[in-house]
Amino acid sequence: MEFLGYPRSASTAGTRNLVGIIPTVGCACDTARQIANSVEGCALFSHFQGCDHTPDELEVLHRTLINLATHPNLSAVVLVSLGCEPTDPYKIAERVAALGQTVEVLVIQQDGGTVSTVAKGTRLARELVARAATIVRERCPLSMLSFGAECGGSDSTSGLAANPAIGAAFDLLLADGGTGIFSETQEFIGAEHLLAARTRTPQIGKRILTMVAECEQRFLDKGVDMRGANPARGNIEGGLTTIEEKSLGAISKGGTRLIDGVVEYGERPDRKGLFIVNGMGMDTENLTCLTAAGANVLFFSTGRGTPVGFSFVPVIKVTGNKGTYERMSDNMDVLIDLTSQGTLAENGRRLFDHALSVAEGRLTNAEMLHQDTYNGICVTGP
Repeated sequence: MEFLGYPRSASTAGTRNLVGIIPTVGCACDTARQIANSVEGCALFSHFQGCDHTPDELEVLHRTLINLATHPNLSAVVLVSLGCEPTDPYKIAERVAALGQTVEVLVIQQDGGTVSTVAKGTRLARELVARAATIVRERCPLSMLSFGAECGGSDSTSGLAANPAIGAAFDLLLADGGTGIFSETQEFIGAEHLLAARTRTPQIGKRILTMVAECEQRFLDKGVDMRGANPARGNIEGGLTTIEEKSLGAISKGGTRLIDGVVEYGERPDRKGLFIVNGMGMDTENLTCLTAAGANVLFFSTGRGTPVGFSFVPVIKVTGNKGTYERMSDNMDVLIDLTSQGTLAENGRRLFDHALSVAEGRLTNAEMLHQDTYNGICVTGP
């Protein structure tokens, strides 16, 4: 099987063909937003990091920015800097260019302030969008697709229907040589032993157990017992009572195949397969780490409903709750109703086919509603 995508290299292809406008510091976000809003075909990635960080936090920020800027859904990128932040935009641009991406740099303090920087950035963006318009979709192998999966605003149907259907779609893509990426380390607590038991090597299993233990210890150090605590209020109202119940549902979105590795927040796997990102449970920041890891189609399961999207990767909203699907029809994309729509395997195939149509250009509801104002970066770990 193949899909129509935008080839970027011998092993990657975009499902979208956008010009990224990425600030290197939160102070530059408004200027970057004005540039992105001035030119159709641009996508703003907004965050509020970049200043007053430790060296470890800067490393997370830098690798995240680099892997976002070189994402296959972007044909080019404009970095927007204030000029006095610890991040050197020219060093970031040098690393981005070395990875084959077209990149331009704006520095507000050097380019004359907001008005002049927006004018210069708008001219650059128009040129880059015009260049991107000459790129056409071509037939690409499914191995160039990478699915990412997030869950939030969960209820009992998330773990029973939506997440397992996403996992079934993962299995189908992986069988064709593609890549699956899931995260939310906090939501592995209580189920981490099940993930560790299905890893490609014992070392990967040990890494999963270690990262979950480290995550849990950070909560304990602050006086919070995650295993003895309930999930968020919305999850409780949706029928979930313990973190273990939440976790058992959350891990099912990773499918059933062997796990090939674990990467840290902001990193990208160096090969195809099924991977975990050591990320957090915050929806917007977690979509960022899935994108930085290379996901070019994102699934977002939600029993309660959510409007969240991402600026340059399509986000498919999946729910197993018929009431939510009807009540939030402008936000939800796919209903997984196992009582009337067939088996889990059939629903996984239906979701997989829907994802292929999105990969080829079908707009998600989040894209049509421009639900991409803020995504953010977490530099402190799960």
